[in-house]
Amino acid sequence: MSTESVPARSSTSRVVLASLVGTTVEWYDFFLYGSAAALVFNQLFFPAGDPLIGTLLAFITYAVGFVARPLGGLVFGHYGDRLGRKKLLVLSLIMMGGATFLIGLLPTYESIGVAAPLLLTALRLVQGFAIGGEWGGAVLIVSEHGSARHRGFWASWPQAGVPLGNLLGTAVLAVLAAVQTDEAFLAWGWRVAFLLSGVLVLIGLWVRLAVAESPLFLEAANRAAERGEPDKAPITEVLRRYRREVVTAMGARFAENVVYYVLTSFVLTYVATFLELPRGVALNASLIAAVVHFISIPLWGALSDRVGRRPVYLLGAIGTGVWAFVFFAMLDTKSFFVITFATTVGLVFHGAMYGPQAAFFAELFGTRVRYSGASIGYQLASIVAGSLAPIIATALLSVSGSSIPISIYVALCSVVTIAAVVWSPETRQRDLAADHAV
Repeated sequence: MSTESVPARSSTSRVVLASLVGTTVEWYDFFLYGSAAALVFNQLFFPAGDPLIGTLLAFITYAVGFVARPLGGLVFGHYGDRLGRKKLLVLSLIMMGGATFLIGLLPTYESIGVAAPLLLTALRLVQGFAIGGEWGGAVLIVSEHGSARHRGFWASWPQAGVPLGNLLGTAVLAVLAAVQTDEAFLAWGWRVAFLLSGVLVLIGLWVRLAVAESPLFLEAANRAAERGEPDKAPITEVLRRYRREVVTAMGARFAENVVYYVLTSFVLTYVATFLELPRGVALNASLIAAVVHFISIPLWGALSDRVGRRPVYLLGAIGTGVWAFVFFAMLDTKSFFVITFATTVGLVFHGAMYGPQAAFFAELFGTRVRYSGASIGYQLASIVAGSLAPIIATALLSVSGSSIPISIYVALCSVVTIAAVVWSPETRQRDLAADHAV
């Protein structure tokens, strides 16, 4: 590898803005599918006599996107550790936006039969592959630009792009549902939200292309070239030297991922189908909760800079495990204000895990394998955690007719995360330029 001069650092605020905008656009696309799976796809692409069965089938294609995420994390992580963070972030944004735009143009089951769900599933795979590479690059380029003292705060902003993307997607669907009849929304209104992705991607690319490459990545690449070190495959190094760190990241991710999709995707099904409330109740409650969630994530990240990653993360894991039992009892009141409060508190507890997570995972791995290691740990957990959460929750509700088994499921996931964080060392003081592999 030839050496490359290290450019002047982009300002931290510019890097944060670029990552936040790009992450918001990509997660708008990804979460829009989840909301549509609960509200639209179950009727247009998976018609079935039982509404819960149709929803379950729609959520299975939703899960397919999660299955593709580790592959995306592996491929993007490999090239991100070799070629740089920026190039791969641009590519992931283009892939995600293109797939979402095409979903907005898909004919339904009534028009082309079984080809409709097959095409939908294929585009969902592209979405999952792209988002698998997005997270690692977005949080690492911020972590590697910012100062160590405020790393938790700055690195949490790309994380805040997740609820912001969900907020944007939910808001668009809520507005469309409010100004249209149910028939018009099902006929064509839902497509507007997907086609809007084309405009958002152009905005994201414009901001993201203006940011400089990670200085830590360039410095590490230059040192390796000067020493004549062999160009090893990052994934090989991760599996050889960072196995404990990968397992730690997967365990820490478990409850955070499950809780988020129960609170943002499954809740739409529970409120609209099981409680038989208007679609707007769950959408508007999620909208308000997402605003608070967005604000809480950087605050939790900043707190982790002061007291450490582990205490904040443990607070979130314990809180969500307990709140799972309160959450559904509050939903069952069928009161919009109580449902909104229940969802908001749940997401604030989730933010206590998600805020410090970016810095925590970045600090587990060395620079030459950081994209691969963080992405693999993050995305592998999503297969058995987030991808299955709406499916498991829907199945438990369908079989038992009660929310108690769902609460127990969430609590058990919290136990897994608590164990992983307790097992992990505190990483707040670590130097990202150093290699802390055991």
